[in-house]
Amino acid sequence: MVATSSRPLVAGLDVQELATILLRGVGQIMLQPHAGTGLFFLAGIALISPAMLAGAIVGAIVGPLVAWLASFDRGDIEQGLYGFNSTLVGLAVPFFLKPSFTVWALILVGCAISSLLMRLLGLFKIPAYTAPFVLTTWLALILAHAAAGKSIDEPPPPPAVAPGGFAAAVLRGEAEVMLGANVVTGILFLAGIWLSNPWHAIMAFVGSTIGTTLAEYHGDAYEAVSIGLYGYNGALAAIALFIVRPSLTTPCLAALVATPLTEYFPKSAGVPALTAPFVVATWLVLAVVWVEGRLFPATAPTTRIPLTPEETHASDAPRD
Repeated sequence: MVATSSRPLVAGLDVQELATILLRGVGQIMLQPHAGTGLFFLAGIALISPAMLAGAIVGAIVGPLVAWLASFDRGDIEQGLYGFNSTLVGLAVPFFLKPSFTVWALILVGCAISSLLMRLLGLFKIPAYTAPFVLTTWLALILAHAAAGKSIDEPPPPPAVAPGGFAAAVLRGEAEVMLGANVVTGILFLAGIWLSNPWHAIMAFVGSTIGTTLAEYHGDAYEAVSIGLYGYNGALAAIALFIVRPSLTTPCLAALVATPLTEYFPKSAGVPALTAPFVVATWLVLAVVWVEGRLFPATAPTTRIPLTPEETHASDAPRD
């Protein structure tokens, strides 16, 4: 049975409160329930692409709107938990596909589906993270290619080593969470996370550093390393595990697991990895934490494995 609230979401809310809810949804992309974080993220997306910014805004609106129409829990909606996957769908589709009426219709439908998937996974007590975004975007790309072939794709930029060296690659790893190989965007993302929780910003930086370092050590193509493709999943995984168990060990382990999952994501699948390595790595490390607690109850730290969206995302951010 779907949990609902007897209080209407919109009644009594002014424009500022509604904007706060939408911005929290954007901030929750990197697990931060803070409207200021969402504003920093939108500024970073604007530097990447106006079309992606427009898609992100559409997604930030559609996701919570669908949740409200479906009478999902008001508290979850207010915390942005039905906004972040739809925001990611909204910015990802115009990154991969040329703009057209059909593509924008696909974005609207995809954003709605991601919100419903978020609720479905919660009902089954599965920590969703960005899985609804990944599944919905894969489906959108498959359907688009089935209908129009590869001609609908945005042409990828030619492979080239991005300037700035290792530090710039780490910062681009933050930006690649939202598909942007931009150093300034990465700095804006870290600043936004710091506004919500400084430790989470540190973990994001550590996670991207681990992923970038491991990719360099493995000898991955430096064109991909330099634009941050091996940092973003590690950044997300490190934040997610730090929320579950504040420490250095499990976040670093999660980042280490996420990197080879990114490296060896099968190209034959015909879809991009997106944040699937982050989701899988986090699930795997959470499973290890759960097993550890069962095998060594006297010595393992007391950690409750998060099963619902409100447990997997930060709840200790300052109120905005």
